[in-house]
Amino acid sequence: MGSDVRDEQTPKVVLVTGASRFFGGNVVAQLAQDPSIERILAVDTMTPGRELQRRMGRAEFVRADIRNPLIRKVIDGGAVDTVVHAAVLARPPGGGSRAVMKDLNVLGAMQLFAVCQKAPSVRRVVLRSSSAVYGCSAKDPAKFSEEMSARTPPRGGFARDMIEIEGFVRGLARRRPDIATAILRFAPIVGPRLAGRGVQYLRSPVTPTVFGRDARMQLLHEGDAVAALTLAARTTQSGTYNIAGDGALSLSQAVRRAGRVELPVPFTVFRTAGRLLMGPVMRDFSGEQLDYFHFGCGLDTTRMRAELGFVPRWTTVQAFDDFIGGAALRPVVDPAWIDAAENKLLGLLGAGTGAQQ
Repeated sequence: MGSDVRDEQTPKVVLVTGASRFFGGNVVAQLAQDPSIERILAVDTMTPGRELQRRMGRAEFVRADIRNPLIRKVIDGGAVDTVVHAAVLARPPGGGSRAVMKDLNVLGAMQLFAVCQKAPSVRRVVLRSSSAVYGCSAKDPAKFSEEMSARTPPRGGFARDMIEIEGFVRGLARRRPDIATAILRFAPIVGPRLAGRGVQYLRSPVTPTVFGRDARMQLLHEGDAVAALTLAARTTQSGTYNIAGDGALSLSQAVRRAGRVELPVPFTVFRTAGRLLMGPVMRDFSGEQLDYFHFGCGLDTTRMRAELGFVPRWTTVQAFDDFIGGAALRPVVDPAWIDAAENKLLGLLGAGTGAQQ
């Protein structure tokens, strides 16, 4: 999807899906602080928690299921001009199956965007997507740009859902060229309040990694994810954007910064014995997460800065360190001790080879 700047106009009525969950609820809270926005409609099937409701302030909560055609009454009745679709599930809901997850993700998005297409008031649509659409394989480039696609078809259900949902948004853009559409592909998100299970596996004293591989990770702080969605709701930029913090972190560096002990194992063992070793954390790993810790994924964020105008506050390393601090992980091995030991070893190696300092 190309980039296109439309007439600048502050949104008047914004609808945000997934309002009872982290992303949707925090985007609502941010938008509610902007006095130039007249109304914010917070939509979800579940009522947000008391603290989240308090932070949502003047926003109006609407209990509704986006899979139900009645969502059209909410959009038409409220004369909604901006829709932020944050209600996508990365894993099946508690007790649910993959079929339930696909129904909520794909059918929900299909119904919502079909309503947007028919609603004359809608002028802007923002989708929370994921870098999972690029997949993870040995054939990957150093960095994916937005025009690229997965070199190997992703095997995870979430990635396949997001590829399909992105297709709905591009279809909407073709049928309603007057609607500005923004797709934000988030790198894996970490932070003190949103400790994704993909990084939670660092809670174990011994952390299994893939032998012979050292996945390079680009991460996004939870605060930057919310800020990017909020910015996209306020702007009239159309396009697809990779959203990630600056820099990268190898998996071995992440394990060391967390004060864990790395245990390299073959990938087949990582998939099987690793899950047993890690208990419920790795047992719940999705296909995307297993592949990510095998190969990693790099993102080109040039367009994020140059066209969307978004600059993350946290680098990849800072976001990771904030997660570690928020998760209150007690180091098994002091990272400073490892650094000192490495430096000492390098010094001995240098002396042994006659290397100049």
